[in-house]
Parts: sequence; C-alpha cells; structure tokens
Amino acid sequence: MKLLRKDKLLKLKRKNQGNLKLLKAIDELIEDIENSNWKDKIELIESRPDADRVHSDDIFFLDIKYSYNFDSSCI
Repeated sequence: MKLLRKDKLLKLKRKNQGNLKLLKAIDELIEDIENSNWKDKIELIESRPDADRVHSDDIFFLDIKYSYNFDSSCI
C-alpha cells in the first residue's frame, strides 16, 4: 500500500518530540503501511479495524492511537 503525505506524519513527530506515545504510534502506523502486503480492502480492514474507506478509489484514513492526558493544574 502506498503511504501518501508521509511528510505530514514526520512533521507531526518533529513538533511533538516530548510525546513519546504519539511518536511510537506514528512509527507503528508508518511501519504497518509500508510493510503491509494487503491484497484487498478486506485484508486491510481485518488488519487495521480503524481503517475508514473515504473514497471509491479505495482511499483510506487510519487512526493514530495514542493518549495525551492534561494535568488539571496546567489548564
């Protein structure tokens, strides 16, 4: 599968150097996409249940799973 706009993910990583959970989630997403051999959309959805088909040309959005908790004293 082809990863479009990888530069946006890398930019997000640069801007969030302190958020290790996000950095790990982005790395895992990139690795999943680049190392995948999905033959059809069914295999993709079975492998990544977070995949949402957004276009009839089989364009998908995938979620980046991470959590970020705010300390209430910082708000």
